[in-house]
Amino acid sequence: MDNFSFDEMWEKIMACDSSYDGLFYTAVKTTKIYCRPSCRSRKPKKINVDFYETIPEAVEAGFRACKRCQPDAGLSPQMELVKSVKSFLVQHYKEPLVLQDIADFAGVSPFYLERQFKQATSETPREYLEKIRVDKAAHLLKNTSLTNLEICYEAGFQSPSNFYKVFRTVLDCSPSEFRNK
Repeated sequence: MDNFSFDEMWEKIMACDSSYDGLFYTAVKTTKIYCRPSCRSRKPKKINVDFYETIPEAVEAGFRACKRCQPDAGLSPQMELVKSVKSFLVQHYKEPLVLQDIADFAGVSPFYLERQFKQATSETPREYLEKIRVDKAAHLLKNTSLTNLEICYEAGFQSPSNFYKVFRTVLDCSPSEFRNK
């Protein structure tokens, strides 16, 4: 979980962001239940939350699976592929990745990977990677005093023009406008 801070994971569970399902689990200390980031159950107080990278870690810490989001339910082979690709993208978002690199990691053809990923998530691996980068940039804009150019490269973008274009496409505002909100 070196790729996400506590606050970033908190933002994902507050938004019920299903694109992070399988990458980490939310455990509520008061109920002793762990959930997926996308769980629609009532949100706990921030001080009552721990995050775990895997289900066995959560179970070992004494938590049981949520009956609503069923984080322990098995995944189909397609979802296993998508989960491993999502995890790869989260770990390597700073690198200049192309679809072939991602397909090589997954051991499938680029066409098959893109088709399966889009079918499961309604977005391409590139769009998912850009979303990770924009999420990272938005977090840095809110919580640091780094310049937009420093954030551009820290978030894994290869050029400022691409950073501004993708940021505006995803969040419908410029990085400066986002910081000033």
